[in-house]
Amino acid sequence: MHSRLDIVPTGREQTFSSDQIIVSKTDLKGKITYVNTVFTDVSGYSEEELIGAAHSIIRHPAMPRSVFRLLWERLEAGHEVFAYIVNLCKNGDHYWVFAHVTPTFDAQGRITGYHSNRRTAEPRAVAAAEGLYARLRDVEAREGRKAEAARAGHTELERILAHAGQTYDAFSWSL
Repeated sequence: MHSRLDIVPTGREQTFSSDQIIVSKTDLKGKITYVNTVFTDVSGYSEEELIGAAHSIIRHPAMPRSVFRLLWERLEAGHEVFAYIVNLCKNGDHYWVFAHVTPTFDAQGRITGYHSNRRTAEPRAVAAAEGLYARLRDVEAREGRKAEAARAGHTELERILAHAGQTYDAFSWSL
């Protein structure tokens, strides 16, 4: 199997029906443990290629690191997250989703993994997310290391949200 880093974005958008839901589950480290057929159909990967792979296999380079940092912080703290995400298909195409990601808990209340349902994203929401994400990528690009880029982008995201008087979830739902 090739690496996600070998894939060159084509600029073409894949779509899926508004009555379809992309579903995946991961372990605590983000390794995929389950995918549905909508996921495989849209992404172009087979179930065999996805199971055991890092969920970042579909990470599009246009996604700011800071959004994923926020997502992981929230999930690891036991909170659900709603986010607009652009993903990268195996062939280099992309697809936008409105993701609802939740921790999965065992009977003792410990987080055992994560569950994600992703629906189609409205064009106006994608446009708003693209504008915000471009600003975050610009901030992140000024930093040398990935961790510093994620931290700088996260700080900028928090500043933007505070100025708007919103949480990231509220921002996502407002689109």
